[in-house]
Amino acid sequence: MPASTTPKTLAAAVKAAHIESVFPAAGQLLVPKTVVRLTPDPHARIIRILTQFRPDFRRQEILAMSTRTGTDGEPWYRINLPMRPNGTYGWVPARVVSLRPTVSQIVVHRRSRTIDVFFHGKHELHAIVAIGAPGMETPLGHFYVQARFVPDDPFLGVFALETSAYSKLSEWPGGGVVGIHGTSAPQLLGQAVSHGCVRVSNQTAEALRRLAPVGTPIWITN
Repeated sequence: MPASTTPKTLAAAVKAAHIESVFPAAGQLLVPKTVVRLTPDPHARIIRILTQFRPDFRRQEILAMSTRTGTDGEPWYRINLPMRPNGTYGWVPARVVSLRPTVSQIVVHRRSRTIDVFFHGKHELHAIVAIGAPGMETPLGHFYVQARFVPDDPFLGVFALETSAYSKLSEWPGGGVVGIHGTSAPQLLGQAVSHGCVRVSNQTAEALRRLAPVGTPIWITN
């Protein structure tokens, strides 16, 4: 440590770095588990406990939308929570996560049944999709990519993104987790036929493999 740098000034620099972070930002927990609270206050109501690894042994991805100094004088992050109800947010101490600015964004338009993908600020993809059928509508809101995988079921196409959104069907895999995935029935693209997932062509799914890393923010709009 340089002679001019004291533990106090180093701590101040770390706080400044957190406050100046570019949002949204994604990353992972640095601790085995952490408490998510309603406000940036160590004594605020607990919303959820997040663990470093999910039940499927994948790392739990975190999407932070903003930062604020908490009642303890330390920086906290407001994070988007993968849980019901959709649109739940909470706060975690900045020290328990490691974040990086996101580089991509996915926008799904229900009315036009299209998807747009932006990568490093450039519009890279526009394509047609299938959305949830009446009564099983694809949920509106701000979500993110939790995981990426090659499906075992050909019905899901060549590649799939697991999102933080939940459908109306709790009995659907993962408790109703909404996916963005390829399809073995491309003739149904452009229609409202799914259980809440966003279906894309296999060509689009392959593009998402390149353009949508874990942590990518997703906007589902009308």
